[in-house]
Amino acid sequence: MTQQKTGNDMPSFSRISLERLETVDPRLREVLEEAIKHFDFTVLCGHRGKEEQNRLYSSGRTKVMWPDSKHNTYPSLAVDVAPYPIDWGDRERFYYLAGLIMGIAASKGLRLRWGGDWDMDGKFDDNRFDDLPHFEIVES
Repeated sequence: MTQQKTGNDMPSFSRISLERLETVDPRLREVLEEAIKHFDFTVLCGHRGKEEQNRLYSSGRTKVMWPDSKHNTYPSLAVDVAPYPIDWGDRERFYYLAGLIMGIAASKGLRLRWGGDWDMDGKFDDNRFDDLPHFEIVES
């Protein structure tokens, strides 16, 4: 089990998710700390080092090599999260989580890009590469 439940069944981060979250930019971390109060999800990845980034690139799971990912900054300007329990085939739960995270970020004045809408046009069927767990800070 990745997530831990509190006495009132409100979702909370597991120890591993908290460790990963510690590598993430505080602005993004604040958004995720609010989102977990409303929907259960796990933190898959915050900061990525050179070896991990290039391994993911070689396997086709990312489109950029080190140091060109926002995961490669420290603290990381990107995070990967997934609804818990994880079901990679349940796209609807990823979309639900994305809406929640994007809404919370907007309410805090933080502009994010989601890997289900890279061009940020509100259309989800025009991506050439879906990365539904991915969120990154867009600097103005």
